[in-house]
Amino acid sequence: MQLRALAAEYEAKLAAAATLVARVRHEINNPLAALLGQAQLLLRDPDLGDKQRRRAETIESQAKRIEEIVGELRSIQTPVQTLNRQDEQS
Repeated sequence: MQLRALAAEYEAKLAAAATLVARVRHEINNPLAALLGQAQLLLRDPDLGDKQRRRAETIESQAKRIEEIVGELRSIQTPVQTLNRQDEQS
């Protein structure tokens, strides 16, 4: 019985962590999309000077890097979803 209680507690903590990760991803992705979009708009400007273009390219590349890192957080949510599906099938 203690094992089931521990498993339930662990699963609740995993679910809470997955929810937090989803919120963090959402909160980072919204301003990140705006930042990336603005950098890309700047890069389309034919009158942009070389120095400004390099700066906009740096902003774009670093924003894409953050986007990849935040995307990797999605895998943290997967184990909880998998556990829940396995329990439902049993």
